[in-house]
Amino acid sequence: NLACGKTTHKALAGNALAARVLLYREAQKGCHCDRLLPPFWCMRSGFSLLELVLVLALLGLLLGVALPPLAGALDRIEVAAVASQIAAAHTRARMMAISGSRVVVLTIDSAGLSIHLRGSTSLLWSDRGPALSSVSLSGPARSFTFSPEGFSLGLSNASLHLSRGSATRTVIVSRLGRVRITP
Repeated sequence: NLACGKTTHKALAGNALAARVLLYREAQKGCHCDRLLPPFWCMRSGFSLLELVLVLALLGLLLGVALPPLAGALDRIEVAAVASQIAAAHTRARMMAISGSRVVVLTIDSAGLSIHLRGSTSLLWSDRGPALSSVSLSGPARSFTFSPEGFSLGLSNASLHLSRGSATRTVIVSRLGRVRITP
């Protein structure tokens, strides 16, 4: 009866070995292992401490190798985004001068970008500066004045140097209004 698994509790009343076998079988009811395997094999679930430590060590190694290049990539992305933001502000100010037939001033500072009419303090447009993205803008605040024809007044070529970590970009503004971003 023990071999087929149909033993009753009354038949096992005085037999301790038979009672242990019955307990193993009760514990293995949901297990679909071969009957040739030892009984403890099917009851095993979860991970051992050694397996968990090995997995955590491998994850630590992978993160240690992968994080430094990711930090450099994030720096490059932020610097490129700020350079594009400055180029877009330049184009916006130039187009506002041309479309409104008026003299417009673009001020670029590490704290913010702003556009206003010459001789006026009221802002036509403003945006956050490079410092809010942890990107440094070398040099003092710069102002670009655009004529109603879209030309820059008072400046020859201007260069804005941006950096964060090891990533750098230079925004070069020509007097004719062309903007280039160089690495």
